[in-house]
Amino acid sequence: MANESEIKLIGAPTSPFVNRVQFALNLKSLKYEYLVETDITRKSELLLKSNPVHKKVPVLLHADKPPICESLAIIEYLDEMFPGLFQLLPLEPLHRANCRFWAAYIDTKFFPLYEELRQTMNKEGQEAIKEEMIKATQLLEEAFIKSSNGKSYFGGDQVGYLDVVLGCFVSWTKHVDELYDFNTFDEGKTPQLAKWAKNISSHEGLKCVAPGKEILTKLFMVLNLVKPPYK
Repeated sequence: MANESEIKLIGAPTSPFVNRVQFALNLKSLKYEYLVETDITRKSELLLKSNPVHKKVPVLLHADKPPICESLAIIEYLDEMFPGLFQLLPLEPLHRANCRFWAAYIDTKFFPLYEELRQTMNKEGQEAIKEEMIKATQLLEEAFIKSSNGKSYFGGDQVGYLDVVLGCFVSWTKHVDELYDFNTFDEGKTPQLAKWAKNISSHEGLKCVAPGKEILTKLFMVLNLVKPPYK
């Protein structure tokens, strides 16, 4: 079992990608030291040294090993390094491949729509993006139905890899929904994902790390001044 001195996480409380790693660490009951980037406009020397390519959080530091960057890579590393502690990725190769496919879709297609919405000033453009968001969640609904086998989570009876990957965005989607009069996980259009969103947002492993409304409100105010947005 790793102790707190062996695992360090460089992160920011408002980053859903950091929250994703925290959720995985919590599920595996791994203790870690949290090194918080307090100023989103001024990155620490440790972060710049640890992630010189993208200069973004999260970064995982494990014992004397080289830094591990990017949330998906970190989660897979944790799963392989600590396989006996709450397995997240399925063992079957085809299922693992499908999980990786949808994780990439979430990060490259689904979540970027929220940034597009935030940066779009005209009503017509916003409505067009909302339509794209509906299509995206409907695709995720289909993926959930196939993956969950009628259970509560993408992973079935217990939280799995895709629950961690998508679950970190739930607090963000709720906040954006309020700002733009929208409903990401709509009970009419995506009823299974709507149930899932309630289940995952109430999970103790995520609740304790997900940012609240006040924190996100302050972040969105800063993001309107800082370009590009900090993750």
